[in-house]
Amino acid sequence: MLKIIFGDCEHVAYGPTYFKYNYELSWLSDPFVQKMIEAVDHSRYVEGSIIESEVLGPIPPERLSGGVQTLIMIYERPEKIFDATSCGPNCAEWLLEIGKKKDVTVNLNYFMPLKSDEEFCVYIENAECFVHNYEEYAMVALDYL
Repeated sequence: MLKIIFGDCEHVAYGPTYFKYNYELSWLSDPFVQKMIEAVDHSRYVEGSIIESEVLGPIPPERLSGGVQTLIMIYERPEKIFDATSCGPNCAEWLLEIGKKKDVTVNLNYFMPLKSDEEFCVYIENAECFVHNYEEYAMVALDYL
């Protein structure tokens, strides 16, 4: 389940910096991680430490966007709280997908539009409540941002 803490939060890791020093190459061979890379960065994992970017050509994992790096850390290190503020709106659907697979908590300091065609279940820690669709999410999020 995805849990969100809006606003200031202690003991939060910044995804891109944490990724730079802690990622493991084996994570890139995970099909779910590859789908996130393709969807968010329009890049394709090749092998080893090579990712083919539509714009930049072959790049190492450290050159992925901060959003994808943060999503990967949230997925691979679910026990930590990551600042998902470095994730743009194009990462929102992936946060929901990660929340379907694992229990994760993220910190947000902006209104990320969690739009989905289907209902979802997200826990907002500030309000101590569950939200199940975009409208409920928006009403609660805007109280804290």
